[in-house]
Amino acid sequence: MKYEDAPDLMKRAEEIVSVLGMGHVDLSRVSCIRSKGSKTRRTLARCHALGKLLQKAMGTKAFYAIEFLEPFEKLDEKEQDKVILHELMHIPKTFGGGFRHHDFVEDKRVDLMYERYESLKKGGVGEKNLSDSLLLGDSLR
Repeated sequence: MKYEDAPDLMKRAEEIVSVLGMGHVDLSRVSCIRSKGSKTRRTLARCHALGKLLQKAMGTKAFYAIEFLEPFEKLDEKEQDKVILHELMHIPKTFGGGFRHHDFVEDKRVDLMYERYESLKKGGVGEKNLSDSLLLGDSLR
């Protein structure tokens, strides 16, 4: 496996966090990385967290690395943005090294958040409250 920084993807993550008001995501403690050489063919990206035990042992705070695998590069820009959003949604409001699982980060919630993102980018008003509601885990049903 080879890893390289992905400043272009970090910039897109920063825009998504800013537009959606995901203030709990401390971007100084998030990194976007491209990986090459993985055997997986279906996985597009993964969110890795520095858990509490390692934080304690290292005397540091939480850190998240979002890994983008080779199949991600074949997606169009919209689908890439949805994947970036999906991975950012795994980061909990506490930003403590934990992880929100796929029972929360589900396709329907990601699609709704992406719609809010697009609307806000175009100057939509009153959408951030719904984004907050979706991030807090309010029911979609």
